[in-house]
Amino acid sequence: MDIKEETRMISFPLSVFETAETKEELEDWLLSNDPELIDELRKARQDDIEGKFVDWQSLKKALCIE
Repeated sequence: MDIKEETRMISFPLSVFETAETKEELEDWLLSNDPELIDELRKARQDDIEGKFVDWQSLKKALCIE
């Protein structure tokens, strides 16, 4: 079985790289600039505002979590 490793390139401004003190800060910047993630978060927030969610207590009960 021949498995090829996929290489992906990610680019960001040099100023972000130079000022980030941790990998988590770089990750935060990348996530905050991901249009698909931003759209998902906006939809989730709108669903929350409109009451389209399952509250934690009901979810725990449905999943048999204590």
